[in-house]
Amino acid sequence: MSLRARLAADPILVAPGVYDGLTAALAAEAGFEALYLSGAAVAYTRLGRPDIGLTSATEMADTMALIADRVGLPVIVDADTGFGNALNAQRTMRMYERAGAAALQVEDQSYPKRCGHLSDKSLIPKAEMAGKIAAMADTRASDETLIIARTDAIAVEGVEAAFERAEAYLAAGADSLFIEAPRSGDELTRVAKTFGARIPLLANMVEGGATPISSASDLEAMGFSIVIFPGGIVRALAKTAQDYYASLAAHGSNRPFGERMFDFGGLNDVIGTEAMLREGQRWEGGDG
Repeated sequence: MSLRARLAADPILVAPGVYDGLTAALAAEAGFEALYLSGAAVAYTRLGRPDIGLTSATEMADTMALIADRVGLPVIVDADTGFGNALNAQRTMRMYERAGAAALQVEDQSYPKRCGHLSDKSLIPKAEMAGKIAAMADTRASDETLIIARTDAIAVEGVEAAFERAEAYLAAGADSLFIEAPRSGDELTRVAKTFGARIPLLANMVEGGATPISSASDLEAMGFSIVIFPGGIVRALAKTAQDYYASLAAHGSNRPFGERMFDFGGLNDVIGTEAMLREGQRWEGGDG
C-alpha cells in the first residue's frame, strides 16, 4: 500500500523518528508501518549539534538512501526549507525521491531554519512558500511522492495567520498539512476541526516542546491522520549513552552496565548477522 493510500485509511499512522539503518530496522521490527527521517535527529547524531539548519540536503539524502537499503517501509523525510528558493526545493525533491523518500516535509521558515519548538523563528512570505510547494509538485517523478507542507506561523504570527498560510499551501498542491507547535489541546483541536476533513493532518510530538503530548488515539479522535515522534529515539539513546559512558569511566569495565546492553551475540541476533552470512553463502558457487 502506498503512503497516499495508507493516509486515506484508519487508524492514524504513527511514524517514529529514525536517523540511520539501525534505528530504521529496529522500528520496522517493532511493527511500525512508516518511518520519519528527522533532520533534528540527524543533526543530533551525525553532527552532535542542535537543529538550527546545519544539516545539509546531501547528508539527509545519503541517510535516506542507507535507510531505504535496509528497510522497505515508506519514509517521510524532513526537507527543512527545501534548502533555499523554489529551484533549490526542486533539487531537494529530486535528490530525496531518488534516495527512496515516500514524502517530503517542507516548511516556511527562512533559511537557515531552526527546530520548530525553539524560539525566535522567522518566516518567508506566504506566496514564496506556496511557490516552493508548486515547484516541488511540478518536478516530482511520481504523484505518489507526497508533499507535506509545514507552517511555523503559530509562534511567529499567530493561529489565524497559520491557518491562512495553510490554506495557501493546500491550494498550491500540498498533499498533507503540518501546522507546527500548537500550544494547547484547544489549538490542536482547532487545527483538526479546520482542516482534518479536507486533507491528512500531521501532528508532531516533541517531549518537552511547545505542544502538549497526546496519544495517537487521542490525536486520531481529534482528526489527525499522522503523528510523528521525531527526536524521541535520540533523547532515549542519549540518556542511555550518557549513563553508559559514566559507568565505564567510573568502573573501567562494562560489567556493571551489562544488564542494560546487548552482548556481542545479542546485537548480532538483532541485526541478522547469521541470516546475512547464510545468504552470502548461497552465491559463493556462482549460480545462486
